[in-house]
Amino acid sequence: MNTNILISIQEEEISISQLYDFCLEPDCGAVVVFSGTVRSFSEGRLNVTSLVYEAYTELAIKMLSEIAERVFELYQGVRKIAIVHRLGLLSLCESSVVVAVSSEHREEAFQGARFAIDTLKARAPIWKKETWSGGEDWSENASTIVDL
Repeated sequence: MNTNILISIQEEEISISQLYDFCLEPDCGAVVVFSGTVRSFSEGRLNVTSLVYEAYTELAIKMLSEIAERVFELYQGVRKIAIVHRLGLLSLCESSVVVAVSSEHREEAFQGARFAIDTLKARAPIWKKETWSGGEDWSENASTIVDL
């Protein structure tokens, strides 16, 4: 188990400061934190009020771990990475997913965080149900799971 990786799928609120602190290292000049938040609209849906996330948790954790390992392979200066996704009912402005990456230099931290969130969205078995003023339904933007 790589102690430089923190992965979690959880119902509890995500502590961004804890993920930031996890990534701090004396030889790193950068920590990049990305937080995906619940917003009030989606494609074709105005006045979104909440989201519900569900996951195939065991497979999602495995895939997030693979994504984190791939970040280390692609971006040599990366030292630590945290990827945490929420499940359950989330309100507007709550963080649904947070990725934090530390590296020697900012470029690798930005690239690693971008790769992690983009790959998570394309690969992880995590789904969202949107509630808006006109009803509720599973997101139309679901992705087909792809290989790394």
